[in-house]
Amino acid sequence: MKLEFELVQLPVPQDLNIVVGQSHFIKTVEDLAEIMAGSVPGVRYGLAFNEASGPCLVRTEGNDPELVKAAEACALAVGAGHTFYLIMKNAYPINVLDRIKACPEVCQIYCATANPVQVMVATSDQGRGIMGVIDGASPKGTEGEQDKADRKGLLRRFGYKLA
Repeated sequence: MKLEFELVQLPVPQDLNIVVGQSHFIKTVEDLAEIMAGSVPGVRYGLAFNEASGPCLVRTEGNDPELVKAAEACALAVGAGHTFYLIMKNAYPINVLDRIKACPEVCQIYCATANPVQVMVATSDQGRGIMGVIDGASPKGTEGEQDKADRKGLLRRFGYKLA
């Protein structure tokens, strides 16, 4: 039995958010699409789910053909069964993440980010699986007082904290 590791750069269009997760059933595709449609007015999204048995197809949904294609490209690049790739614009993961995590088919969230993402993939004779992700860059230091003030200002500007 052999095991190989690979690092896959996700081809996510710039300035868009992605949620990468694992689920256990084909029903995930429709349930996540319903969550997106009912969570944020005006959200645009593309979703791809890698089926892990039967025909082993990439199943897709979405309301933006370009985002569906981008999600499909991520799913094919990683090639891990029972994983999903949800790319969105006009919304942030914070707007939908609790509902996604509450979806009965969802087992795990690997990342929810607008940063560049690399996925660590293991390949065996059976298939491929996600070992983890590299989300963005490494820290360059510790925040100072001005950095704290900037962080707090940003959260208030986005409307996530009261003034």
